[in-house]
Amino acid sequence: MAYWLFKSEPDAFSIDDLAARAAAGEPWDGVRNYQARNMMRDQMRIGDGVLFYHSNCPVPGVVGLATVSSDSYPDATAFDPQAHYFDAKSDPANPRWYLVEIRYLRHLARTIALSELKDHADGPLADMPLVRRGNRLSVMPVTAQQWAFILGLE
Repeated sequence: MAYWLFKSEPDAFSIDDLAARAAAGEPWDGVRNYQARNMMRDQMRIGDGVLFYHSNCPVPGVVGLATVSSDSYPDATAFDPQAHYFDAKSDPANPRWYLVEIRYLRHLARTIALSELKDHADGPLADMPLVRRGNRLSVMPVTAQQWAFILGLE
C-alpha cells in the first residue's frame, strides 16, 4: 500500500463534495502536470491511502482521508473541447493525461494546517514535498512514516 496527498481548492472541489459522492467516488480529472500524471498512471493502486488537502484557502491543510478506488485510465476531459481541462494535443489513440478515482473515507477531527506541518519540516516531514519551498504539485507521494506522523497530529 502506498500513500498520497491530493490538493484541491475547496471552492472548486472540497472534502464535503467528495463525501457527498459517497461510495461512487470521484474521478480526479484535470491533472496537467507530467510528474503528477506519471504517479497516477504508473504508481497508484486501488486501496492506496489519500490525504485530502485544501489549498488556496484561509487555512490550507489536510482535512480528510480518501482511498484510491480505481486503476488509472485516460482522462476524457482532455479530449472534450467543451471541458475546462481540454488539451488539443491529447489524442484518444495515444492519451497524454490519466486519472484515478478516489473515494471518501472520513473528515479529520480537525484541519492539520500547512503552517503546523511546516513546523516539522526539519524533523519527521523533512522529505515531504508539501513542506518544501516552491512545490506546486497537486498530487504527491507520502511515506508511511509521514502518513502515520500526520494522522498522529489529529
